[in-house]
Amino acid sequence: MSDIEQAHRELAGRGVDVAGPFHDATGAFHQAGETNRVMGLHPQRASYGSFASFADPDGNRWFLQQIIERLPGR
Repeated sequence: MSDIEQAHRELAGRGVDVAGPFHDATGAFHQAGETNRVMGLHPQRASYGSFASFADPDGNRWFLQQIIERLPGR
């Protein structure tokens, strides 16, 4: 099980409505709604390629991004 799947499971277990995991069909994540969103992990399990999202009780939207290997300088 990947980290993003584990985070989804833990949040859902606490009653949080979590979307995902998902990836972006274009290969670049866009926060503009659900356009190009494909359910499931990134097919190549690329670092920075899989996401989950949820809203907190105040209405703030949170995005989780799975990082497998950090890019240089980060």
